[in-house]
Amino acid sequence: MDKKKALILLSFVAVAAIMSGIALNAYSTANAQTTVNGKQWRVYSPGWFVGNVSMEMRGPPHGMHGQGCCGFIEVSEEFKDNVINIAKSDTDVQSLLNEGYNITDVRPIIKTVVERDGTVVTKASSAILMLKKDTTGRACVWVDLEQRKVTRIEILTRSVIEKP
Repeated sequence: MDKKKALILLSFVAVAAIMSGIALNAYSTANAQTTVNGKQWRVYSPGWFVGNVSMEMRGPPHGMHGQGCCGFIEVSEEFKDNVINIAKSDTDVQSLLNEGYNITDVRPIIKTVVERDGTVVTKASSAILMLKKDTTGRACVWVDLEQRKVTRIEILTRSVIEKP
């Protein structure tokens, strides 16, 4: 075999090895799962990268977003008003509202505890107030109902620059 044919064959084998490695990696991580800080994560190839691992957060089972184990969770107007009033008393939240953010939702954080005697206690001792500003910004405000204060604010902004 001459050098030209050997080089073509070697190139073909190298490309085949690289392609099979990519396929094998994609196949092996397609349905892998892991638990991080008590939350289920699905590991897959394209997406959000954490360290050397690409991860997608798994939501509630069977697409139960906004539902409890027995159906949807209803939030009373009094609960919503309480969360909103606590949030509005915070100066940072006031600044967001003055900047044009609107309150879109109140999401309770429900904690269920099994006591020593087996008694089950379920309580919403905190909540997340969702804010939205046009299409450019969203904010999540964590409200501790027992301490009656805002404990965290997370602001997500989006900028789009269109070029002709």
